Amino acid sequence: MITTVETIAAIDYKLSKRFLELDPAGYFIIYLDRGAGLICAKHFTNEVNEQGLAIDPETGKPIPATVKVERQPTALFTGRTAKEICIQVFESIKPCPVSRLDHAAYLGREFMRAELALVTGQDYVQD
Repeated sequence: MITTVETIAAIDYKLSKRFLELDPAGYFIIYLDRGAGLICAKHFTNEVNEQGLAIDPETGKPIPATVKVERQPTALFTGRTAKEICIQVFESIKPCPVSRLDHAAYLGREFMRAELALVTGQDYVQD
């Protein structure tokens, strides 16, 4: 079977719709700073309640996924490449701000997508 771009896109789309458990160590907002040539990732803490929802540790309220919320990040990571930012996130801070392997794998994929967008000039939207 020959894999096509369309096949890969369909697989990716389907897998992006699966249920994910939240990382109790927090979440990241990834974006590009094209002027500086950087991949950026803001880390935010959260707690996960019994229903699996992310809770703001300061307010005790659920953090909405579809509405912009003004929160202060606990850390900002930047890198010129996916590898550089991964080393910052996973090796520079103790304890690591990621506690789940599936979250680490997701971040690696997103950082690679962001790096490709940075190099090619394409838009980057975090999955």
